[in-house]
Amino acid sequence: MKVYIFFILLFLLCFTQSKVFAEELKIRALYGVQDELVYDILNLALSKVSSNVEISESLDSRSEARIREEVQAGNLDLMWGGASPTNESKMLTVRIPILKGLLGHRIFIIRKGEQYKFDNVHTISDLKKLYAGQGTFWGDTDILKKAGIPVYTSIKYPNLFLMIDGERFDYFPRAINEPWDEVSSRKKMNLAVEKKLMLVYPYAMYFFVEKNNKYLHDKIYKGFEIAIQDGSFDELFFNSPIINNMFKKINIEQREVLKIENPYMHPNTPLEREEFWLDLNNVK
Repeated sequence: MKVYIFFILLFLLCFTQSKVFAEELKIRALYGVQDELVYDILNLALSKVSSNVEISESLDSRSEARIREEVQAGNLDLMWGGASPTNESKMLTVRIPILKGLLGHRIFIIRKGEQYKFDNVHTISDLKKLYAGQGTFWGDTDILKKAGIPVYTSIKYPNLFLMIDGERFDYFPRAINEPWDEVSSRKKMNLAVEKKLMLVYPYAMYFFVEKNNKYLHDKIYKGFEIAIQDGSFDELFFNSPIINNMFKKINIEQREVLKIENPYMHPNTPLEREEFWLDLNNVK
């Protein structure tokens, strides 16, 4: 009996210690399938370097500025967001593009019945005659403005759908994995996905950590590198429903590509690492 009790106590001690030494990471709440994919990628990267990490959601906010403040204050351990001078100066950047640069490939949400506005757009000069909608603090908003594209902004993401439905601007550029789900989930709005154009610029979504948290930065970076080299990242990425559905819908052969520069790219952007980026021509 004493031996039995001893083993129970030993088990409880080990269990308690494992919980004590478990590393808990706090992130903001997840919204939608893209965030779920980002979460899976983070989990995969961490699993390559640690077997005892617990990820919990602790902030219900979509405001990038608020989330960044929470990371800087240590209330969140990390965030993900678009590359921008603000994010990259205020936080430590894990400089591997989470979604292979998909955020720099944009397909537009427009109003139903207004495809004709875009049928004769063949150059950036043509596109400048129309008005885009963007988030006020999104990293790519300044990229569009710098290219001379007229942009209306809103701090709140949901308001942008109300604004385009209310004819405040002509199109809402979305990452190529986003517009179909966003339109289908707003059936009462007069929205559609534009059929013939794709706007492209160099752009990445990164993980960011508090500026002095090099330990977590290095852990994520190392795990991400391992997942890329052993093929498990590509397996997760290309087999995810959101990416599979994207390739079925974009009709890349039928789209005219309009390119603009990204003057805000950090000099350390790893453009030379081809395995980090998506080449749509090779995955048709």
